[in-house]
Amino acid sequence: MSIIDKHAVLEKNATLLLVASLLVVSIGGVVEIAPLFYLENTIEDVEGVRPYSPLELTGRDIYVREGCYVCHSQMIRPMRDEVERYGHYSLAAESMYDHPFQWGSKRTGPDLARVGGRYSDEWHVDHLMNPQSVVPESVMPRYAFLMDNEISPKSTHVDELMATHRFVGVPYSDEQIEAAHVDFISQVDPWGDVYDDADGDALLERYPGAQTRNFDGRPDQPVKEGSEMDTYSWMRELADSWVLLALFVFFLSVVVWVFRPGSRPIHDDTANIPFRHEDKPAGDGGDAPGAQS
Repeated sequence: MSIIDKHAVLEKNATLLLVASLLVVSIGGVVEIAPLFYLENTIEDVEGVRPYSPLELTGRDIYVREGCYVCHSQMIRPMRDEVERYGHYSLAAESMYDHPFQWGSKRTGPDLARVGGRYSDEWHVDHLMNPQSVVPESVMPRYAFLMDNEISPKSTHVDELMATHRFVGVPYSDEQIEAAHVDFISQVDPWGDVYDDADGDALLERYPGAQTRNFDGRPDQPVKEGSEMDTYSWMRELADSWVLLALFVFFLSVVVWVFRPGSRPIHDDTANIPFRHEDKPAGDGGDAPGAQS
């Protein structure tokens, strides 16, 4: 009997086949997993990769909130057609500070990993306000409301957001978190034309390579107090108040009242409503609770 014929023994014995399968899977798992215990980091360092600046982090949150990832990916695959169209394929290190990351291959629109520098600020503003004005065949909805939803460091709680990201491993320093509000306005007003405390040079020291300018081109203040996050802030204050406790007590009271002692007959009667007249139609008097025979 040749070695090829012997493998029929495995096929005819379910227990032996199961044990052999587990053995093969275990060996493969050990080969793949064991080396990871000896590596401090599985992501190679890439020059120029840094944590997001306060303004970039706020913008990314809006991107995630609006569900842009549903139609756009941020992962250029190492295939010739994608590299020629979108640019160099994506590296893991480029998303090491993303929480959550935006990788994926489902695309209704193009990949956005390297789209920022391919078009002018004016093009991006026009595309967000009316996509069909620059790409007639686009099925993207309009986001003109973003132009009116002004943001500010206070309304976005950007310092708290950065502290949360540091908690999950993003290496924000105490200095960066303390300067979050100044860096936020400095990125859109690096020369202090609108804000006296803006400092573009300090921003670039903390976030090398950051783009600094008034991106939407509006002559008025780039950022203001009062924003799209005001509603969230009001709900947050509500949740932190005694109103939430009052609602919980009300809900608990309703549950206690429904299951109060002596309520079982009412529950049984309600549960039997669909079967009350299954044998014959209801008479004039009906079989309603309390009806006299």
